[in-house]
Amino acid sequence: MKVMVEMTVNGEEVSELIEPRMSLVDFVRDRLRLTGSHIGCEMGVCGACLVMVDDKPVHGCLVLAVQAAGSTVRTIEGLAESGEIADLQTAFHARNALQCGYCTPGMLMTAHRLLLDQPNPDREAIRTALSGNYCRCTGYEAIVDAITAAASARAERRAE
Repeated sequence: MKVMVEMTVNGEEVSELIEPRMSLVDFVRDRLRLTGSHIGCEMGVCGACLVMVDDKPVHGCLVLAVQAAGSTVRTIEGLAESGEIADLQTAFHARNALQCGYCTPGMLMTAHRLLLDQPNPDREAIRTALSGNYCRCTGYEAIVDAITAAASARAERRAE
């Protein structure tokens, strides 16, 4: 049995007939071909599948697509295309916070949400926010440095 699911993804209305057990991350990757959200642990531990549902970060592997019906979903592609995370992307690149890149979309989504909620977080707040994202390559220092730099640059722009 399949069910119809309708939602807004990155500003576009989508409607698809799917299996009720399809996860949200599988839906955006397989059905919508938005492959920026990665599939890592499929247990909500690594954060590679992070997406925003109604502006709240969720692990896409733990949410069924049918649970997001009627919601507004934003993926890393939507944030990147809007330009909202350009400064974070630049800071990650400048500080080599990318490494293999597998966790990067989830890290950027988390950092984006953090900076909306706390425009000037300290390093401890950044680490706490990142606690739901797992990185095997960087040791997190470069990621924390990049987020700190982006926050500082945003603060300077606000002060102008």
